[in-house]
Amino acid sequence: MRLILEKRSEHSEFMTLMSPLLAIFLTVVTGAIIFALQGLNPLEALYVYFIEPVTSMWSIEEVLVKAAPLILIGAGLSICYMANVWNIGAEGQLTMGAAFGSIVPIFFTSWQSPLTLVAMLVCGAIGGAAFAAIPAFLKNRFNANEILTSLMLVYIAQLILDWLVRGPWRDPKGYNFPQSIPFEGWQLLPTLGDGRVHIGIILAIVAVIILSILMSRTLKGFEIMVIGNSPRAGRFSGFSRKKTVWFCLLLSGGLAGLAGIGEVAGPSGQLQPSISPGYGFTAIIVAFLGRLNPIGVFFAGIMLAITYIGGEGAQVVLGVSDKTAQVFQGILLFFILACDTLILYRIKLLGPVTPQQAAAE
Repeated sequence: MRLILEKRSEHSEFMTLMSPLLAIFLTVVTGAIIFALQGLNPLEALYVYFIEPVTSMWSIEEVLVKAAPLILIGAGLSICYMANVWNIGAEGQLTMGAAFGSIVPIFFTSWQSPLTLVAMLVCGAIGGAAFAAIPAFLKNRFNANEILTSLMLVYIAQLILDWLVRGPWRDPKGYNFPQSIPFEGWQLLPTLGDGRVHIGIILAIVAVIILSILMSRTLKGFEIMVIGNSPRAGRFSGFSRKKTVWFCLLLSGGLAGLAGIGEVAGPSGQLQPSISPGYGFTAIIVAFLGRLNPIGVFFAGIMLAITYIGGEGAQVVLGVSDKTAQVFQGILLFFILACDTLILYRIKLLGPVTPQQAAAE
């Protein structure tokens, strides 16, 4: 006896839309079981994890701060994945965007102007796009798998950043701590009101709107969907697969780089060895939970930001490990992929293979 996945002749559009909600429900149920096995009250734990982060203005502001980079990166990745271009290295592109954008305040410390911030954001986007150009070139020139190349470049980016903040870019007045000089004035993102929410969330919303228009109203968006769904039809239509690879990787890398400099010029206020708690990897879940749709990515980004704040709250209130948020995110990704797989395929049980069938195979 053996199990196989048989492709369905047609799939339910209703279940395609409901799949993220089903995945979230199954994640919550699984989380309740995990909390119960740890000797915790599941309802109390789930309240702390999912509800408490949106019960106060302070926590809502923190959710928006963490949602901004997730939405920016997730929106770019959704375009990539729509075209079957698998950029897994957004974390490295975020890191290089932060490093490139920091060139301005580190080397031009006295430059204080609105153009300073613009230059930082532009350099950040260029840094992320340039780092994403490496797997794009390797994919088009040597047909190298972009999953592997983009992922391996994450570790190179982190080592470069570590060398910079411990070496040539270390603050001479920083008591030997591995960090750059503090940014100030126009080298920081303006905040919205008196809280910590900065204009990064506005940049994320603008990116979502532009990418939504791109995918729904332009020829480029149509080209991306055709090549992603049927490369052969794309070739017959005269669309270039190589140009699509370049476009998608540079776009997603640029947005990841923008998120990186947004973190440095926002919550961090200076370049440090650790810039994000894994936003580049979590944004993969955001892209799939948002159904590879920029509008869906916006709400998925807020959902995943809640898990970050909820995870931090659970550490304080419940005394659970700091890995709890990552566990929930991993479970959520598993259920998203499982639900999507069962929408497209059905599980079929086959009888034992006869010698004649084995010989034919």
